[in-house]
Amino acid sequence: MRLPILDPKDLSAEQKPLYDDMRAGITDHFKGFVNMRDDGALLGPWNPWIREPRFGKPVWELVKAIASNPLLPAPVREVAILVTGSHFRSGYELYAHVLVAEQRGLSDEKLATIVAGQRPVDLTRQEAIAYDMASALVSGGVLPELTYRAAVKEFGEHGAAELSYLVGVYCMVSVTLNTFDVPVPE
Repeated sequence: MRLPILDPKDLSAEQKPLYDDMRAGITDHFKGFVNMRDDGALLGPWNPWIREPRFGKPVWELVKAIASNPLLPAPVREVAILVTGSHFRSGYELYAHVLVAEQRGLSDEKLATIVAGQRPVDLTRQEAIAYDMASALVSGGVLPELTYRAAVKEFGEHGAAELSYLVGVYCMVSVTLNTFDVPVPE
């Protein structure tokens, strides 16, 4: 870990409102995994973001936008997030979203296969589209036309756009976690 965990009592005037907003958002949208210490210190990507409010605040606004009122079904979102986290080999991301995906009904076999960087054979149609789109996007280059059309047909234009933004946001989350070598909680 490259950054010590920031103690809430040591926050600057600029960090305090961001911390309060993050803590509320974490409580509302990021459940099922360790993301805060008992003293209220934020773990995961939130610790690096709160240290640099100039960048952390806009990133947090984007994360909140993608987490609030999603159009996509929860298992579909988790497949896309896990494909992204697996691509970046982001330990904390995989830790958190395997737990969330289990709560959302994805089997251990599916999760293990995705985390290993492979496509499970038993994905639902929607999960398969999410897997293919996320995999293509994190691999680089223009999203294949047939993959885009499948996403629009299945999720509509807004849902396909949400899926794209979700992958992009979790690329940023994974890069943040990897930059600062954020550990998986014990």
